[in-house]
Amino acid sequence: MSQDIRIIFMGTPEFAVPSLNMLLDNGYNVVGVITQPDKPQGRKKILTPTPVKEAAEKRGLPVLQPTRLRQPEAVAQVAELHPDLIVTAAYGQILPKSVLDLPRFGCLNVHGSLLPRYRGGAPIQRAIINGETVTGVTLMYMAEGLDTGDMISRVEVAIEPEDTSGTIFEKLSVAGARLLQDELPKLLAGQSDRTPQNEDEATYAPNLTRDDERITWSDHAQQIYNRIRGLVPFSGAFTLWENNVFKIWAAEQPSINNEASGSNTPAPGTVLQLTARGIEVQTGEGTLWLTQVQPAGKKVMEAGTFARGGQMKPGMVLG
Repeated sequence: MSQDIRIIFMGTPEFAVPSLNMLLDNGYNVVGVITQPDKPQGRKKILTPTPVKEAAEKRGLPVLQPTRLRQPEAVAQVAELHPDLIVTAAYGQILPKSVLDLPRFGCLNVHGSLLPRYRGGAPIQRAIINGETVTGVTLMYMAEGLDTGDMISRVEVAIEPEDTSGTIFEKLSVAGARLLQDELPKLLAGQSDRTPQNEDEATYAPNLTRDDERITWSDHAQQIYNRIRGLVPFSGAFTLWENNVFKIWAAEQPSINNEASGSNTPAPGTVLQLTARGIEVQTGEGTLWLTQVQPAGKKVMEAGTFARGGQMKPGMVLG
């Protein structure tokens, strides 16, 4: 039966690739793939295809890359593929009603959170930044709202203290593909449940901005640590040092025994010491050891290596 069902897959980043490969490896009839347009990458701004486009072309699938899926010509291209089902995973655009209404089995989304919490474009990063210890994947029907459709099934994934957005993206991409594999046969056989979301429990995870990347040293050390790992490996967090951007790519998890701030505590952002271990910085509560940094105009380096350069001194204030 799966060969008779015409499926369009929509996705963009590496997160979506396991779900696409699962469909193909299990004999589903993927008639086309839709992904975001190629974007310039790196200092040389080389036009680079999305991970989903690369995966699709390796499997010989036709790929469409509309700038805006809402445009009539883009909707017409989707309609010409006569989909029975559309499966999306981190596509990056909201599907208009004209597309949602096309497939007889509806449109499914593999979403990287436990809905209705963390609706939106950055659920994984914001869950880590907010200090969550559990996240997961929800397989859902798509609706006109932002991640508001009925849920089919969910699976939980633990966020360990050392996890970053990169490691959780990988874990959730695998969990999402498995969830889709388990639920799709039941859905196509008309045996799936659909559960409306509780709007009272809904929270949102909008795309990250430059302000989200800036470290506020008056925050608790654990909050800053969570922000750093929530931005890795994508943008990284940053502070200012001598009026230049100073990026931070890794830090040690703060000890629960760190001393709380007191009247004699240095101002938040003060560099306390620089050793082979890294750079110790005072925060609003406790201290934080930075272990991987990137000064302006330089490559990423171990903080201990940077410390040996002697340019940064104890007593200097970041931010």
